[in-house]
Amino acid sequence: MMTVQQAFELAVRHQLEGRLAEAAELYQQILAVQPGQVETLHCFAVLLHQTGQRDQALALIQRALTLAPSYAAAFMNFGNMLKDGGRLDEAVAAYHRAIALQPDFAEAHHNLANALREAGRVEEAEAACRRALGIRPDLAEGWNNLAAVMAAQGSLDEAEAAYRKALELRPYLPTAQSSLIYTLLLRPRMTDAALEAEQACWNERFGGPSKQFFRPHANDCDPDRPLRIGYVSADFREHVVGKNLLPLFKNHDRSRFEIGCFSGVVRPDGMTEEFQQHADQWWNTAAIPDGALTELVRQERIDILVDLSQHTIGNRLLVFARQPAPVQVSFAGYPASTGLDAIGYRLSDRWLEGMGEKMADGQWQTACGGAELCVGDSRRRRERVFLLDSFWCYEPEKTAAPVGELPARAQGWVTFGALHNFCKVNEPMLELWARVLQNVPDSRLLLLRGGGNYAERTRQFFERHGIDVSRVEFLDVRARGEYLKNYHRVDMVLDTFPYNGHTTNLDALWMGVPVISLAGETPVARGGLSQLSNLGLTELVAHSEDAYVEMATRLARDLSRLAELRATLRPRMEASVLVDATRFTRQIEEAYRAMWRRWCTEGTAP
Repeated sequence: MMTVQQAFELAVRHQLEGRLAEAAELYQQILAVQPGQVETLHCFAVLLHQTGQRDQALALIQRALTLAPSYAAAFMNFGNMLKDGGRLDEAVAAYHRAIALQPDFAEAHHNLANALREAGRVEEAEAACRRALGIRPDLAEGWNNLAAVMAAQGSLDEAEAAYRKALELRPYLPTAQSSLIYTLLLRPRMTDAALEAEQACWNERFGGPSKQFFRPHANDCDPDRPLRIGYVSADFREHVVGKNLLPLFKNHDRSRFEIGCFSGVVRPDGMTEEFQQHADQWWNTAAIPDGALTELVRQERIDILVDLSQHTIGNRLLVFARQPAPVQVSFAGYPASTGLDAIGYRLSDRWLEGMGEKMADGQWQTACGGAELCVGDSRRRRERVFLLDSFWCYEPEKTAAPVGELPARAQGWVTFGALHNFCKVNEPMLELWARVLQNVPDSRLLLLRGGGNYAERTRQFFERHGIDVSRVEFLDVRARGEYLKNYHRVDMVLDTFPYNGHTTNLDALWMGVPVISLAGETPVARGGLSQLSNLGLTELVAHSEDAYVEMATRLARDLSRLAELRATLRPRMEASVLVDATRFTRQIEEAYRAMWRRWCTEGTAP
């Protein structure tokens, strides 16, 4: 018969190996004999939190801390539980308590940085990161965290360097490799070759070894039967991906498709509840390891598994790498490839893929038969690409503010806006905006306040370029309804490059504010082109930096045209494919059906 210590050690081993049910049973047996066994209370609380039993986890760890108020590791894990529950201030306090008890506790400094970053306190987060790395310079996760903090401040050079340091220390750290890939999408003058090299590195490091888990699929090869679609995302919540996908869920044809969601949402909200209402099956998978999630997908006989994250935070690409479903697709996280061999398809649109300019609308209708979809090999990627009319489907707010009057006529000056995530704003972009402000005397520029000293650095940049800093105003991040009202102050939006605004641009257009966009060669640099082309407003799309500045300058001097656009943009949106949820859904469903028929014929993914 095992002693309590032996049972505890075995339980911990089970927990580390992912055998959580066996570990939980042993912890319960120990506590039945010794209810005050502090280490067991602590480890069992962590396990319960891992499996989504948050209230029970908090109760157990608080019992442990009552019995052992100097237990630094328990305070750190208490902070983790509070952070995951959205109680950020309390989490910060718990981390500080752990650090007070054990000042050289690198992991506590690291987790404190995570909570501070999430709370928007990025300068403090950076300091906590650097303290963690000062204690443990070999902490790969610490470098990964520092990279995220620097990216949040718009310091992409430093972010890239920190991600590369994390990967130098731990080459097989998929979160760092994914975050590096996403960061490169934001970098000015990034080449396709450099991006593809990093994607190939991810695929080789993590996709290659996963091939040992491949097994034949036993799905029924009837090409016309109802299909089981599995959507995988951590963003079934108030998030740009959630907003873009909810119309699809609301309009799916349930006679032809059964919808399942593998949800990695850590903090559900009202939009999460909406997704649940429109799903036939729902699995909370944030705490499920990759191997177990792979088996769950197989057991559920999912026919088509859809990745909605790509290389963004919370992705489950390690699951896709194991090919648990016969057909695998990526969509919605951002318009670009994952570079993963195991994902055979991608959804996009003709403008993003560089085909829009080569084919007039009439030719497009003839070639694609309207709702039918063109299939082609991507110019840059391995997967087949299905082209929708629009990558986006915008669902206007039910309580959205009405379009306001043109601010320039009331104020006497033109106000430009760029209410984008500040990680998309780089120095080459700021230089173009400075040129626009120089060309349009007395004009103003509204920006969203960034993290850390971003605002001060940006003001200094404009001052060096001869722009009075009083002409540049930073707005605080606000709740969505209040954020949309910001557009009542904006005459024209200046889009970002190389990563265009996507949902942000649609918000502006819905509020009657025209967007001047600079189009590039990569799909993420063609979001504005796609959206404005679908509104018949290619006059607002530039293909060179000089043309971008000239277009913004010319439109700012034409208040009559600005007023006309303000009055007509919302009706244009309402009449366009950008808000046609039925069309959007039917096209995606036809794409799924075509993918499935190909698998039934070929018996294998591409």
